[in-house]
Amino acid sequence: MSVIRINGMSFYAHHGCFDTEQTIGTRFLVDVAMQVDTKQAELSDDLNDTVNYADVYQVVKQEMEKPSHLLEHLARRIASAIIVAFVSIQGVEVKVSKLNPPLGGKMESVSVEINQGIC
Repeated sequence: MSVIRINGMSFYAHHGCFDTEQTIGTRFLVDVAMQVDTKQAELSDDLNDTVNYADVYQVVKQEMEKPSHLLEHLARRIASAIIVAFVSIQGVEVKVSKLNPPLGGKMESVSVEINQGIC
């Protein structure tokens, strides 16, 4: 078993509980780790024998375009969509970070990380 990671996918989106977050939006980072059997791809050097990172990015992008109030909900949606779209993925870990959250003080980010499956 191998872990394929896509780190630091950056999106401008409209997730949050406050009206300003839903109206103005902010920056988000998404990290995904997928547990995949890559034995065939290791031998064949063929993209068809593994998970195409570009296709995973498109799934994440589609989910980021649908507003959510909670990062927990968003992260679960992303994880579920990846598992449904790619049958070869046996487990997935998704971390969603909201940059510069409006919490009344200076901070880099808040984040939620969830696991689905074996990963």
